[in-house]
Amino acid sequence: MCANILAAVAWPYANGPRHIGHVSGFGVPSDVFARYMRMSGHRVLMVSGSDCHGTAISVKADQEGLTAQECAEKYHRIIASDLQGLGLSYDLYTSTMTDNHAHVTQEIFTRLHENGYVVKKAEMGAFEPSTGRTLPDRYIEGTCPICGYDDARGDQCDDCGRQLDPADLLNPRSKTTGATPEFRETEHFFLDLPALAESLTAWIDTRTDWRPNVLKFSHNLLEELRPRAITRDLDWGVKVPVEGWENEPMKRIYVWFDAVIGYLSSSIEWARRIGKPDAWREFWNDDDARSYYFMGKDNIVFHSVIWPGILLGTNGRGDKGGEPSAELGILDLPTEIVSSEFLTMSGSKVSNSRGATIFVGDFLREFGPDALRYFIAVAGPENQDTDFTWEEFVRRVNFELANEWGNLVNRSISMAFKNCGEIPAAGELTDADRELLDASAGGFDTVGDLLAHAKFKAAITEAMRIVGLANAYISAQEPWKLKDNPERRDTVLHVALQVVSDVNTMLTPFMPHSAQKIYEALGGEGVWAAQPELVETDGAAPILMGDYASEKASWGRREIAVGTLLAKPSPIFRKLDAKLAETGPEWAPVNPQS
Repeated sequence: MCANILAAVAWPYANGPRHIGHVSGFGVPSDVFARYMRMSGHRVLMVSGSDCHGTAISVKADQEGLTAQECAEKYHRIIASDLQGLGLSYDLYTSTMTDNHAHVTQEIFTRLHENGYVVKKAEMGAFEPSTGRTLPDRYIEGTCPICGYDDARGDQCDDCGRQLDPADLLNPRSKTTGATPEFRETEHFFLDLPALAESLTAWIDTRTDWRPNVLKFSHNLLEELRPRAITRDLDWGVKVPVEGWENEPMKRIYVWFDAVIGYLSSSIEWARRIGKPDAWREFWNDDDARSYYFMGKDNIVFHSVIWPGILLGTNGRGDKGGEPSAELGILDLPTEIVSSEFLTMSGSKVSNSRGATIFVGDFLREFGPDALRYFIAVAGPENQDTDFTWEEFVRRVNFELANEWGNLVNRSISMAFKNCGEIPAAGELTDADRELLDASAGGFDTVGDLLAHAKFKAAITEAMRIVGLANAYISAQEPWKLKDNPERRDTVLHVALQVVSDVNTMLTPFMPHSAQKIYEALGGEGVWAAQPELVETDGAAPILMGDYASEKASWGRREIAVGTLLAKPSPIFRKLDAKLAETGPEWAPVNPQS
């Protein structure tokens, strides 16, 4: 049965361009999943946007002599452009700067407050001594008081996973200046997580099919829930909808709280933009809808515990009960948390002048989108931290994409074009023919099941295994030696082209740009794999949207049409200079002294 699928993708901070480690966590996995689900006939809503509020934006703005809004708009445009270039098929990629987002955030806050899950109390706030500006939790580092990890953040220890407050840290320091923060009393609103603990625990206990690392993090956090601040002393962000607070110049809703609400607000914005203002409800108010949240492992806590807690409280289903929002109704909780580990770049030995960072935009300009998408899928940090190296990237592109997949496509179509000029008909099939065709047909079930369970590395490995079988088949059958037996030659070429078509379908979620080219090389017409478009908006930040419903890509075998005219193909993947493995590109050179 087809279902409504929400693909909720983590919101990147708009305080700089994104590097390849970022998109390996939230970007490529979510798009592979969304494209597969669309091809399988499901109705998909893939939403996200740039996280534009908080002190991180203000700090960057000060560094560049911009206002916070100017800074956020600048980097939102860069990020949106990079994500478009990577081919991430958002139904809507927006930002937290919209009036719609502010309204939805305030509605959630108000409902939690009225249901008794938001409480006001004083705390010791951290401030930058040199500026007097509040320091966000993640801009404070120190030693974890629980496990002793030296680089714990003010909101969470990445080593033991425990929730922290900045004042808990031993030897706290500002991430921006290194100075010891100044702590002074300030009044704020807190999400009363302990008042949601029983309901959260009961719900998480039903999530038996989540990834083990997600469940481990979640259960650890449930053991020590405590109120968490959802306002801060800031002048940039969503205003607090409480009497006496609305016009406070230095009180705003804290960025982590309004960022997770962005999944809902962007869904509502999408529905209005397509002229069906209630369409979002099919993904949020329907018990049969399924929602998948994509992120790096550092965001697990917000999506597996805190966001479900916000939703339970908003629905009036926390430990204190309450009433749901009349405007929003009963909101669905996450079906699955799809987290990735970290893609590090120390092994690439990038020059220190670039901070060992490889930006998405630079990568796309040099190598195009599908080489990066392939690398992330087959060698990325799906289940464990992975270190990017130029050596491994060159090897994957040259020996897998170019030599294996690209070569199969090129020689199959080239031989058919040279000998027939069209897709030839198959004669009587041999056992070898049937074995390859059956293996290829069976790949749709195997690869599809892996993709449905967000096992991307295993899925693309299985598709590439079929590529290997097809290359071995052609080498064994030697169609170039069958000039005196054209029927057998054409049969071999027909089988090879059918498998090329099959595998191209299986690889479409991973590499949609090359899939479009291969579809056309096989004589296909129209849009096989649709791409997102950057849309300018009146007086607001640009957005990404796309027409994915009309694309022709569908999951399953498309019988190739005998007689379809072919043209001489061009190479789909270019081999990289082997020296790149040692030197890196000019914009991210390998430091020989590293």
